[in-house]
Amino acid sequence: MDSSSHKIYHVHGYDSRQYLEDYFSDKPDMAFGDDSLMFPIDNLTKTFAEGYIKGDVLIDLSAGPMVHHLYSACDFFRHIIVLKVTDRCILELKRWLDSRTGAFDWGHATKLHVEKENKSDQLQDNEEKVRSAVQHVMKCDFAKQNMMDPIVLPPADCIISGWLLDEISKNQDDYIRYLRKFSGLLKPGGHLILLGALDMTYFTVGREKFHFFTYDEDFVRKTLVGEGFVIDNCKIKKRTAVSDLADYKALIFITAHKEK
Repeated sequence: MDSSSHKIYHVHGYDSRQYLEDYFSDKPDMAFGDDSLMFPIDNLTKTFAEGYIKGDVLIDLSAGPMVHHLYSACDFFRHIIVLKVTDRCILELKRWLDSRTGAFDWGHATKLHVEKENKSDQLQDNEEKVRSAVQHVMKCDFAKQNMMDPIVLPPADCIISGWLLDEISKNQDDYIRYLRKFSGLLKPGGHLILLGALDMTYFTVGREKFHFFTYDEDFVRKTLVGEGFVIDNCKIKKRTAVSDLADYKALIFITAHKEK
């Protein structure tokens, strides 16, 4: 299958539960634990502990219905607004937020987080903090000039985006255009936290292959600066996962702030 025939996340959608099982579960054959679970938890915990990223509103714009990247943020923001591009992801996420029967079990990720913060006695409290902090889960549409039209969101102090730009961008122009939309949701001086994958062309969910925008560290750095951001920190982790579900070479974690 050539890349032109790969499906695109926000156009075709994918099985949200299968996505979680393949990339974020604690199944014995889940190969991505160090990369998709520990790498975000480790870097986000350290970043928020430094104390300079905080405020009233955090907007999460991430791929799929993942929540483990929000654990550390709960102590630093009063309100978390989650934006998703597919109804399926919204339903999967709300199932967990509402503690419904059959919701995906994030217990293994919660355990990793509380151990990282040396708060193993707060295992249950940590998940409840996330549930309480997430004020709204809403659908967004990147085809619109205001992707939340007709809703106008309060300006965010911080945006976290995990792998979403990578999954919805067909090319460099798309990436820049969508990043500009993200920037429009931020206050002057607000922070952007990006999680991405480098030199990747596809990922697989079930039997379906999905497009992934291929870029390197130099591209994302230049793009952020070109869109008025100052880069505060950048971490690269070479791939450790052994799996043909996705072909990335490394992961990137980057924090930046929007110039006033």
